[in-house]
Amino acid sequence: MIHRSTKDPSSILQDGRAIDLAFERAGYDVVRRHRQLGVPLVIWQDGRVVDVPPESVRIPDDDAAELSDRT
Repeated sequence: MIHRSTKDPSSILQDGRAIDLAFERAGYDVVRRHRQLGVPLVIWQDGRVVDVPPESVRIPDDDAAELSDRT
């Protein structure tokens, strides 16, 4: 089931925080999916396209996983 917000779209666009959060979450999801599939991320870096191992990209869940691995 898809949850749809009942907020007025113009208020979301004026604030911008919800949009920023959505993009941030989408980026984390992309990194997680690439890790699951074992394929590199393709990004633009220093004026060229490069392949980056998804394991080299830190996301917030990484910090929590490291802490639980240490205990």
